[in-house]
Amino acid sequence: MHIEKKHLLNYSILLPYLILSVLGLIIVYSTTSATLVNYGLNPFKSMLNQGGFWIISLLAILFIYRLRLNFLKNSKILTGVLLIEVILLLIARFFTQEVNGAHGWIVIGPVSFQPAEYLKILVIWFLAFTFSRRQRSIAVYDYQALTRRRWWPRNASDFTDWRLICLFLIGLVAAQPDLGNAAIIVLTVLIMITVSGIGYRWFSAIFLSTTAASALFLGIIGVVGVETMAKVPVFGYVAKRFSAFYNPFKDLTDSGHQLAHSYYAMSNGGWFGMGLGNSIEKRGYLPEATTDFVFSIVMEEFGMIGACLILALVFFLILRIILVGVKAKNAFNAMMAIGVGGMMLMQVFVNIGGISGLIPSTGVTFPFLSQGGNSLLVLSVAIALVLNIDANEKRMEIIEESERMMSED
Repeated sequence: MHIEKKHLLNYSILLPYLILSVLGLIIVYSTTSATLVNYGLNPFKSMLNQGGFWIISLLAILFIYRLRLNFLKNSKILTGVLLIEVILLLIARFFTQEVNGAHGWIVIGPVSFQPAEYLKILVIWFLAFTFSRRQRSIAVYDYQALTRRRWWPRNASDFTDWRLICLFLIGLVAAQPDLGNAAIIVLTVLIMITVSGIGYRWFSAIFLSTTAASALFLGIIGVVGVETMAKVPVFGYVAKRFSAFYNPFKDLTDSGHQLAHSYYAMSNGGWFGMGLGNSIEKRGYLPEATTDFVFSIVMEEFGMIGACLILALVFFLILRIILVGVKAKNAFNAMMAIGVGGMMLMQVFVNIGGISGLIPSTGVTFPFLSQGGNSLLVLSVAIALVLNIDANEKRMEIIEESERMMSED
C-alpha cells in the first residue's frame, strides 16, 4: 500500500513551529533594530539574517521529511557524523578566537556556527540508536542492561561504551567553556536514560540524585563563597553568574548587571506590556537582550499575559512532540521524539530559570525567539525528524490495520 507522506503531515506540530518562527523574526527585529540604527546600519539586517537561516531551515525540513528513517539507524552514518562533530568541537576549542570569555564559534567568511548546538540533537540520535538495540536486554536486566560494561576501558571494545562517549562529548563542550549547552546535554542524557525502557523506580532515583547534587553544589558555593570558587579552573568564567544568582543587586555595575536589568524589564512590562518595539531595557541597558535575555524583553513589550500565551504555545508544541513518542510503537522512534521534546523543554527551563533568577544564568538562548541562526536550524532539524517519525508511525499503523481487515475478510 502506497501512502504519500504529505497526507500524513502532523499540522499540530508544524503550525506552532511556523507561528513561533515568524514571531521570532518579529522579536529579532524589535530587539535589534534600535541598536542597528544607532550604528547607522540597516534596521532589518539581523531579521534578514535570521530569515535566511529560516529559509534554509524550511528546506532542511522538506528534505529530512522526505527521507526514509532507515538512514538514522545506520551505524556507519552515525559514527561518521559523531567523528565530524568531535573534530569541529576540537577546532572550536583550540583554533578559534575567544569571545566573551569562551571559545565555541567557528567562523568561515560571513558564516559562523557553533558545533555545541548541533551536539544536542546528535546525542539524542546516538542514545536512541544505542538504547533501542538493547530493548530485549533491558526487559530482562532492567537498568543493568545499560551498564554491563566496565567504566574503565580495558580493551578496544570498552571505548564504545555510551557512558564514556557521552562524558567525552559533554567534556568537550564544557571545556569551551559552554556550561549552558553542557547542562542541557546532561539533562537530555538523563531524560534519554529514563525513557530507555528501564523501571520507573530508576527515574525517581535519577531525578532525586540530580536534584540533591544540584542543591549540594549550590550550597557548597554559598558556604565557600564565589570568590574562592572563581579560582577553580574553568569555573572562574561562570563565577560572576553565581554571584549574581545569590544577590544581583550587590554589584549592579558588574556581576549583577544583567539579572538586575532583566528584573527591571519584566517589571516594566506589567500585565499588558509596553507595546511591540517600546522596550526601554533593550536600548543598551540589558546586555544580550537579543539572545540569552530575549524573553525579558518579550515580557517588557508583551506583558505577563502575552508572555504566558507565547509560553503556552511553546509548551503545546513540546507536548505534541512528546505525544508522538508516547504513541510510537517502535522503540527508536519513541526515544527520538521524546528526546527532542525533552531537549526543548530543558532549554526553555534553563533559559527562563536564568532570566528569573531561579537558577544561575547559563547563556542559553530561548527556542525560536532568540537571535541565532544555528539554534533555529538545530530546532528545525529536530522538528523535521519528529514529523518524519510521526508520518512513519501513522503509515505503519494504517498498513497494519489494512492487513488486519484483509485477514478478517
